[in-house]
Amino acid sequence: MASGCKIGLSILNSDLANLGAKCLRMLDSGTDYLHLDVMDGHFVPNITFGHPVVESLRKQLGQDPFFDKHMMVSKPEQWVKPMAVAGANQYTFHLEATENPGALIKDIRENGMNVGLAIKPGTSVEYLAPWANQIDMALVMTVEPGFGGTHFPSLDIEVDVGVGSDNVHKCAEVTLYM
Repeated sequence: MASGCKIGLSILNSDLANLGAKCLRMLDSGTDYLHLDVMDGHFVPNITFGHPVVESLRKQLGQDPFFDKHMMVSKPEQWVKPMAVAGANQYTFHLEATENPGALIKDIRENGMNVGLAIKPGTSVEYLAPWANQIDMALVMTVEPGFGGTHFPSLDIEVDVGVGSDNVHKCAEVTLYM
């Protein structure tokens, strides 16, 4: 694995009746953080859970686990404060779901969370560029969001420029083409 690689496990397909225990098992297995998918039935067709579940998990798991909230919702602005109060560490919203990403990024920061910015497969990665220096993480979806258990598509990733003898091994470790 490349240095700096972190693994976040999604709870999307977990048994909700045993969610706390499943999360503990994931954390005990060595995951770096928990990826919590929030779906509202509008931005994506499915519905999952909201801030009360996040608050319950935070109470059960304590302050140590890092919670990345992947907000697949049509109005991400309305959930910033409730998610911050519930104990989210990072608030990842979809660029396609807001008309004012800059204001939303500011609000997320003011509520004490890291900022993640997600895009759907049909959105060009060029749309991330204006926000790159204001976010902590970019999430590029490889399939349409809203359904767990979807298979990862086969895709070659190429790296061009800036690859040399001092870092080529990092690309080779993750099987990038140069």
